[in-house]
Amino acid sequence: MALNSIIPKPITEYDLRLLRIFVSVVEHGGFAAAENALGITRSTISVHMSNLETRMKLKLCLRGRGGFSLTEDGQAVYRAVINLFDSLNDFSLIVGSLGKELSGELVILCADQLDDKKRLKLAEVIARLSDNSPNLHITLDGESIPSIEKQLLKGKAHLGIFPGYQQIEGLNYLPLSSEPIFLCCSKKHPFFDIVDSHISESDLASVPAIHPGIDIDSAGRMQLSQLNLCARAYQFDTRKAMILSGKYIGYLPQSFIQQELNDGEMRLIQPSTRTYPFNLSLVHKKNPTERSKIDLLLSTFSSVFELDS
Repeated sequence: MALNSIIPKPITEYDLRLLRIFVSVVEHGGFAAAENALGITRSTISVHMSNLETRMKLKLCLRGRGGFSLTEDGQAVYRAVINLFDSLNDFSLIVGSLGKELSGELVILCADQLDDKKRLKLAEVIARLSDNSPNLHITLDGESIPSIEKQLLKGKAHLGIFPGYQQIEGLNYLPLSSEPIFLCCSKKHPFFDIVDSHISESDLASVPAIHPGIDIDSAGRMQLSQLNLCARAYQFDTRKAMILSGKYIGYLPQSFIQQELNDGEMRLIQPSTRTYPFNLSLVHKKNPTERSKIDLLLSTFSSVFELDS
């Protein structure tokens, strides 16, 4: 479908207005549902949609007793309009980043809780970002790894902090930290008072264990394959709660349970062998729209976390 032969060049502000109405109608599933979002009446929406179809010389949607639906041409136009609006947003972001003073949103997403040491370093990162670019509106939040990956690829987030065991196309991974992760149990578990030498592989395979819920390195996968994985907990805090129940064994970083180890609430099981590395990465889009913000983030993290350049 050749849109250029239908809508005149250049596309006018009126065309863009009609296309925005069209997108709202599609995303709300019909004229009636789009009334409140658009702030105009159903009859006015109908007039605008008719004008758009006339200008494009295409039938975009069907409406009647059978409900609202897009024609094949309407589906193609909708996809093209979404790409158009994304390009306009990218243009605005690029122009907005050309000034000397960075402004707008800066979104950092973490896939898990950080230990005290890393939290303090992250606080220093935030402080430096605030000092260097006071007009930035920083968002720091937690999301699942798949959600962070999608937001990074769509340009909805600038930086992700999560394990980079399974790297995907379109994203760059910079190692942030590495620490050992250990098999552990709570004092309520039968293993707590048994010395390591008396806990056999068959003993470990006989009790309920927790799967971390994400793809991990080969050493970790091998160790998990030897356990009776009958529960799942991705977040460290929820996994720790399950282990503290005394019903499960599972893997956690020592830094995350140091207080419980000191208090005698938890113990490590065969720490010399039942361990694998837990690696965190700084992840960003390979070709980001707001390159200056990514550069600022990476330089600040590199300085505070003393990363190799």
